[in-house]
Amino acid sequence: MSNRIHPTAVIGEGVELGEDNVVGPYTVIVGPARIGDGNWIGPHVTIGTPGEDRNRPHPAGWDTAPTGDPDHDGHGVVIGSRNRVREYVSVHQGTWRTTTLGSDGYYLRGSHLAHDCLVGDGVTIASNVVTGGHCHIWDGANLGMGAVLHQRVVVGPGAMVGMGSAVRREVGAFTIAVGNPARVTGVNQVGLSRRGLDEETIEALGPWLKGKEALPDGGLVDRLPGDLSTLVKAWEARPRDEH
Repeated sequence: MSNRIHPTAVIGEGVELGEDNVVGPYTVIVGPARIGDGNWIGPHVTIGTPGEDRNRPHPAGWDTAPTGDPDHDGHGVVIGSRNRVREYVSVHQGTWRTTTLGSDGYYLRGSHLAHDCLVGDGVTIASNVVTGGHCHIWDGANLGMGAVLHQRVVVGPGAMVGMGSAVRREVGAFTIAVGNPARVTGVNQVGLSRRGLDEETIEALGPWLKGKEALPDGGLVDRLPGDLSTLVKAWEARPRDEH
């Protein structure tokens, strides 16, 4: 299906759109950017403007085609498919890597994804969430209204961050973090149960999720349902000095 782009929207040179996307009024998308299929991008969204760095150039990308030189044009933005990007969301281009948003995410009004952020699939970023640069938000994470992430923070898969929280350190997989500064208060049992885990399995994983013990042996991880096994293994194998 063809894209539906409002006549007041600005699509800059170097922007690649897939199919069946909706782009609302007064939205500005600046290249280099690549956007997948079936995204709903609301009014007054900005995607691909320069990262907030005093020393970097700020070209008028909506007027001039990018030269393809990352030192001058930035590393751009890549967005997957089937996302809902609500009004006033902003996504900055990368400075040393591509700012990347996965698929099936819901980005609520006024949320901000800063330069060089990596965001996985199926995330929920609530209204007025602000991320610093270089953050990594894993699949299925849920950031509550008004949460603030310090630059280079990592939020694990399936983790929940409470509204108004200030996150200054890593939030582990399938944990719940709240407060200022944010602290882990428990395990996201609801999120795990929705992924098909029973109480016994959640209890067995509990010490690992809380960072107290290694992953249980005996093949438990391989028996996890769906893509959860792959996600847990990827989180366990991640480089601890990611940034």
